[in-house]
Amino acid sequence: MKEIKAIVRPTRLHKIRDAFRHLSGFPGMSISHVEGCSAHVGAEQHDTLKEELTDFTKKVRIEIVAPDEMVPDILRIIHHNAHTGQTGDGVLWVTEVGEFLRLCQAEG
Repeated sequence: MKEIKAIVRPTRLHKIRDAFRHLSGFPGMSISHVEGCSAHVGAEQHDTLKEELTDFTKKVRIEIVAPDEMVPDILRIIHHNAHTGQTGDGVLWVTEVGEFLRLCQAEG
């Protein structure tokens, strides 16, 4: 099992969700609204402390736990539908899941 996380532009979420509807066996996803900023090349200049502390942009964080064999398709769908080629498209990463249990299932 793998955990796939992506931080993307909110305007791209509907395209990603629509694409997942066509992926057989898609396990589902959790969505959080987040704000963030990336590392900038060169020194940034802010006129006020308020500008410095509010330069974050709104993003959506997608979290999916999926079987290993589904990971390539999920990554392809997210990348294809989130990528615009512009700075600020977001990030995508995968981590190993040691254990996974659906709470509606009996322990075993």
